[in-house]
Amino acid sequence: MASLTQRMIGAAKLDAATYEEVEADTTATPQAMLVVVLASVAAGFGVLRVVGIGGLLIAALASLIGWYVWAFITYFVGTRFLPGSKTQADMGQLLRTIGFSASPGLIRVLGIVPGLEMLVSFVAALWMLVTMVVAVRQALDYESTGRAVAVCLIGLIFNFVVLFVLSKLLGVPLGIAP
Repeated sequence: MASLTQRMIGAAKLDAATYEEVEADTTATPQAMLVVVLASVAAGFGVLRVVGIGGLLIAALASLIGWYVWAFITYFVGTRFLPGSKTQADMGQLLRTIGFSASPGLIRVLGIVPGLEMLVSFVAALWMLVTMVVAVRQALDYESTGRAVAVCLIGLIFNFVVLFVLSKLLGVPLGIAP
């Protein structure tokens, strides 16, 4: 079994075998949660002067909520509305693979460098969406990447709505990905 760091690197490198390992390891859910929190904290450090320490903690909590919602929507849409011929998954598999797909979010800590905030945020968001497509393709046993893209886009819309509402209720700017 790979270490947390090895799994995070494999996930960021779009390694399908890493996602298969995480999907099958029922003990990896706390690791996936940690990845989501680390990516959120990294993003928070990138905008710390805007959100402050309290905002950083709220953003971490909101990211966990967003992760769960996105995984649930992905599970529901991917298994009920857009299943492939080999699709067999449970919620835990989606939580683990989607959690690890947040690994590239750690680069958002570089947003602390003045002038890099927007670029780093954009690159991280795009990279995390790509890793999520691989995560969803593997977790839902899709033969088509296009089907995984469709499921991820539907989940993205719901995630935007949830994070927008949380952002307004909590008064803290929140990111788009888990």
